[in-house]
This record gives sequence, structure tokens and C-alpha cells, in this order.
Amino acid sequence: MIDFDNPNCPIKLQSLPDIREFNEFGQLDPMNEEQSNPSGKITRRYPNKLIINVTNACPMYCRHCQRRRLIGNVDKNSSKKDIDESIEFIKNNQTIREVLITGGDALLLPNDKLKNIFDKLSNISHVEIIRIGTRTLATLPFRIDNELALLLRKYKVQVSTQFNHACEITPEAVKAIETLVDHGVLVRNQMVLLHNVNDDKYCIQKTNEKLQKYRVIPYYLFHPKDIKSTQHFQVDISKGLEIMKHLEGRTSGMCKPTYVYNAPQGLGKVPLVPIENIEYAENGYKFSTWENKTIKKKRN
Repeated sequence: MIDFDNPNCPIKLQSLPDIREFNEFGQLDPMNEEQSNPSGKITRRYPNKLIINVTNACPMYCRHCQRRRLIGNVDKNSSKKDIDESIEFIKNNQTIREVLITGGDALLLPNDKLKNIFDKLSNISHVEIIRIGTRTLATLPFRIDNELALLLRKYKVQVSTQFNHACEITPEAVKAIETLVDHGVLVRNQMVLLHNVNDDKYCIQKTNEKLQKYRVIPYYLFHPKDIKSTQHFQVDISKGLEIMKHLEGRTSGMCKPTYVYNAPQGLGKVPLVPIENIEYAENGYKFSTWENKTIKKKRN
């Protein structure tokens, strides 16, 4: 899919190593995941949800990956012991209602191993939501077939995926999406804002509208994390806010993700909104519409 004649091909920039990666500005673990591991292969930063990392393998090693530190020299799935320890921890902590199975790319596990994990989690009464994190819809859409879709449907597993540019939504990707959605599987997209890849208001609008067309819910627009060797992907927050301001009134509300900054050291997601939309006055509020028209509302 790479256009080698285009130095700014979005897929090329995301997938091929770049000499700028020798600039090691940033952190290996900006989200402090290593220190948020109470047991097994868990990352826990919130009281009622957590992550199980089941593999370090992916169909494509994205150059902006937040878990570059885990890639190493060998593709390796988490051991049965670590998975069982993770599930036992969840079983013993009744505040956990939501579990995200990720990696790496969780769908590189074979169906029988996924089924085993889903089955054990489904038997924990306080676990209400099981999600799976995968980029295979874009990078290995042939992984998505009826057998997998039926498995996800059986255990009511929700899918979080990542399309960063409209050019990734290929006919093969659309077929994978439709296989999941037609089986009743909920699919949400978590896009990463990346310099020269998609830091353009029209690109973001087009990508999210295309996702909506194929019944994928635009969920998050992540501000890029300060990951070691990825400074060339960094974007100023003002650019993200400009994009979100542009989307107001110019596209459906269903096409607007939440723009999010992940606070360092694992302090959680911070939603970012254009502050010029609202001003506080002594007697009320002043709002700006998407056409920059001003309206006022008195305090109740």
C-alpha cells in the first residue's frame, strides 16, 4: 500500500523506520505502565478497569507505537501463568468491571487462546465489559473472518481499533469491518494525531466520516505521547484544538472523537476542548457557535 514516490505517504511514515528515530528525546514508558502492574500482565491506572497485555507481536510495528519498549528481538505471547495470574487478580478485585485485552496486537493470538481468556473473564460476575485492542482491521484485515466474529459475538467482546488516515480504509479493511459489525460486534476507532500523517483538519474530518460510513464509531483522537524516538511525530496541542474547532458544525456529531491528552506518569486521560467556545461572565455565560456567532445565557 506504500506509495514510494510520495515522501509523505501516510502509511510509509507510520510503518518504515526513519533516521529521525535516532533522536532519542522522550521516554521509553511515558505512561508509567511498568509501575502500574499489580500482577501478571496487567496495567491498571483506573479503579474500575484495567489492561491485560497478552502479546508483544503485531502485524506491523507502527513507528509511533506507545509500547516500542516491548517489541524486542522476538515475538512472544504472554505465558499461561501470567494470564492466569492476571485473571485471578481480576477475580479478587470486585471493583473491576471492564477489561481490555491488548498487546502488541491481541488478535495475533489464535482463536482457542482468545476463547480461553474470554471464557474465564465471562465467568467473573463483576466483569461487565470485555474489550479487545487491535489494529488488524487496517494492517491484517484477513485475520477477521466469520469464525472470529462469532467468537467475539458469543462473549459480547467490543473492539477498539486504530485507523489514522482515510487511505488505510481499504476494500479489505471495509470487508473486515463489515464482518464484525454484521455479526453485532461494536467497533470503535482510536486515532493518534501524528505530524505529517494526519495533522490536518480536512484529513481528520474525511477519515472520521469514512469510518462512520462503514459503522465504526470515532472514539478518541489521542494527542501523541512523548515516546522515545518519536519526536518527529509530535504536534502542538493548539493544532489538535484547531482541528476540533473545525469539526464543529462541519460534520456530524457522530464523526467527532474526543480529543485526549494522556497525562504523563499514568495520571490518566485529559479531554481537551477549544476554550474559546465559552466565556464566563458575572451574570452568565457567553458562547461562540461554529460560525463564530456569539450568544449569551444568564445564570440560573
